[in-house]
Amino acid sequence: MSATTPCVTAVDTYDIRFPTSRELDGSDAMNPDPDYSAAYVVLRTDAADGHEGHGFTFTIGRGNDVQVAAIRALSHHVVGRPLDELCADPGSLNRDLIGDSQLRWLGPEKGVMHMAIGAVVNAAWDLTAKRAGKPLWRLLAEAEPEWLVRQIDFRYIADALTPEEALDLLRSGREGAAERTGRLLERGYPGYTTSPGWLGYSDEKLSRLARQAVADGFTQIKLKVGADLDDDIRRCRTAREVIGPDIRMAIDANQRWNVDEAVTWTRALAEFAPYWVEEPTSPDDVLGHAAIRKAVGPVKVATGEHVQNRIVFKQLLQAEAIDVLQIDAARVGGVNENLAILLLAAKFGVPVCPHAGGVGLCELVQHLSMFDYVALTGTTEDRVIEYVDHLHDHFLDPVVLRQGHYTAPTAPGFSATMRPQSIAEFTYPDGEFWRTDLAGHQPPHTNGAAA
Repeated sequence: MSATTPCVTAVDTYDIRFPTSRELDGSDAMNPDPDYSAAYVVLRTDAADGHEGHGFTFTIGRGNDVQVAAIRALSHHVVGRPLDELCADPGSLNRDLIGDSQLRWLGPEKGVMHMAIGAVVNAAWDLTAKRAGKPLWRLLAEAEPEWLVRQIDFRYIADALTPEEALDLLRSGREGAAERTGRLLERGYPGYTTSPGWLGYSDEKLSRLARQAVADGFTQIKLKVGADLDDDIRRCRTAREVIGPDIRMAIDANQRWNVDEAVTWTRALAEFAPYWVEEPTSPDDVLGHAAIRKAVGPVKVATGEHVQNRIVFKQLLQAEAIDVLQIDAARVGGVNENLAILLLAAKFGVPVCPHAGGVGLCELVQHLSMFDYVALTGTTEDRVIEYVDHLHDHFLDPVVLRQGHYTAPTAPGFSATMRPQSIAEFTYPDGEFWRTDLAGHQPPHTNGAAA
């Protein structure tokens, strides 16, 4: 390995888990006791500038070790890769990882392996942005449209979006980008909060946090639903009384229902004016989403948190099955695939409101929405980024919210770098917290989540 040709020297992985289930933070109808977790990866380098690439994918506890093993299985594609080549074309790594003929059998382009690819690809983009001295949103927004198009895999989506159409969208999106960058840095990007609405919270806690959300400047909150209809009616009534008629309230079923149940349940909650119903059924059921959307209007249908790749998103758009598209920074194959999904949404005129309900997801996805605003769609109308007040203090560049708006990151990178002490403390099962906890002793620290 030449001293004049810096390379990736190692791919280090960590099974990091936070005990959020203790306070029911993150609880919903399908996931009543999540421990927010990160299958975390660090691309080590021998570069003189000392930059490393950090990335992760999100899980909710058990099985995080399986996700870490999947990331580790990709390391031979990364170690030894020259940094200049990697950062000049992160899409080359994306293509090599997706194209591994043996690992591809475990997908293809779905499930644990695809999420592992996303973690490694996101780490490569973090490294690329750090070496460029820019936050990722700005690196993408200032990139040449031709270069961005080369980062995208158009296989299986060219019937809905061609490279030529993508290039036209990106060229048009650059008009006025400098002015929008200024507005973004001044005002931030609108968010909405799920923090009041976890299913395991008491009505008192729901009311207190909903009232606080309005005071903090949020114009939309979200409630988890789907376990018990009578409970949902009571909780929606409680929230609506607290926030008043002018604050949007979304509901999220987290895939709980069959199609007919989704229609019946959503209609039963319609008196509380839900803005959207999220994940009303299986994320793989494109036609089911279309049927629900047709039946529950004017309530909008939103999904995407568990949509596994750009192909399913393409079909949801083609079938007119969703009103709101929800990308996730750590579910699909990383930044490259999310660029394709953002362009598909722009082509079909569907607003993107990202999912960010998990450790580190707010930090990541803000960059993608900010790029979309500055250099693609040029608007934040009917667009909001989810926010949950969980675990941000474990990151070196945590999200900052002001008056319900995400403040644009200015530090170079993808905001993915976790504090070394957090990695040491919450690595499972040998970190300080888990050693103490598994030994049956009272842990010395709280989980860092919202009260």
